[in-house]
Amino acid sequence: MTCPTCGATLAPGARFCENCGAQLGTAAVPAAATAPATATSDPLGDAPISAPTRKPAGALPDPPVPAGRRPCAECGGEVGPDLYCLSCGTKAPSERDHFQEQPASWVAGVCDKALMKNRNEDAMALLAGVEPGSRAVLIVMDGVSNSIDSDVASLAGARAAREVLRVPLPSGMGTPQGREAAVRKVLADAAAAANTAIVAVTDPDSPNPASATFTVAVLEGQRISWANIGDSRSYWLPDAGTPVQLTTDDSVAQAQIAEGIAREVAETGPQAHAITKWLGRDSEDFTPTVGSIEVTEPGWLLACSDGLWNYASEPEAMREQVRAAGTDDPAALALALVAFANASGGHDNITAAVARVGLGHNDQTPTPGGEPSDG
Repeated sequence: MTCPTCGATLAPGARFCENCGAQLGTAAVPAAATAPATATSDPLGDAPISAPTRKPAGALPDPPVPAGRRPCAECGGEVGPDLYCLSCGTKAPSERDHFQEQPASWVAGVCDKALMKNRNEDAMALLAGVEPGSRAVLIVMDGVSNSIDSDVASLAGARAAREVLRVPLPSGMGTPQGREAAVRKVLADAAAAANTAIVAVTDPDSPNPASATFTVAVLEGQRISWANIGDSRSYWLPDAGTPVQLTTDDSVAQAQIAEGIAREVAETGPQAHAITKWLGRDSEDFTPTVGSIEVTEPGWLLACSDGLWNYASEPEAMREQVRAAGTDDPAALALALVAFANASGGHDNITAAVARVGLGHNDQTPTPGGEPSDG
């Protein structure tokens, strides 16, 4: 297959041209190469992922595919197949450069290339139950920028991990220790699935194989469980209580902080974004650090890449940005956090995925005021 706009060779199943960014219709995909309906309906279906698992009863579905015309961000007109607005002529970003997911009214995420980057190596994959506060999965991965094909690998990894986490986390043998061990295994399995997907899309002869960070936060009722590899992060940001950075970075900066160096110094130093663990073919340890907490007040669960937390690292600073957004709509909040990071410099790809946590699953109203490098 070739792109009808620029003539470049296309990968089987491609939904946009890697060379010129033109969107491709389904007619460009040979019938023999057509994937199952669950994959072809995905606007980012060009990214390789592991074969879809059969979804058992109670498994959460994929986020719905946005329907209808694609509006122009500049004038509100319609974006054409070549990514140019039919009204004002402004070129829209490709779907890989900027995409959004909203699997339920109370969960949403935005993944954006950022102002200063040439491509988007961040990725996310979300799941959520319909009932607010019931169950949500937020996965964010940040492709290491000095590795090859990390944009493809991060998206493949995020979606592979999502498959593992479609069903509720196990309860173990009915004891706190049993549950902790069972949850730890499932979260480790999700990280392993992400690692396998990254390796699967990596050229065996690559001199610098694709790699990525990994963070996942799972909300089930009032319990949040998380896992982390690298320096993408998960935060718990209650409306009125003490905000918390749930994850601990695997990074040189974090090692310096542990040795007593001030956080603001370590996180702005020359090795601020040098990570000590990652996923990929050359990973020496892809076992995540895991943890869990019970929450007893309304607030926001946030998973993000360093393209966001670069500008609001402390939990209190991040909560201030949530409050500054002035909205209780998850999609609007995720967009506002990405806009904040871009307005602050936009030096790295930005991903923000949020879930609104309310008491009793019903209260969704926030209290007013209330050694590689991955970047």
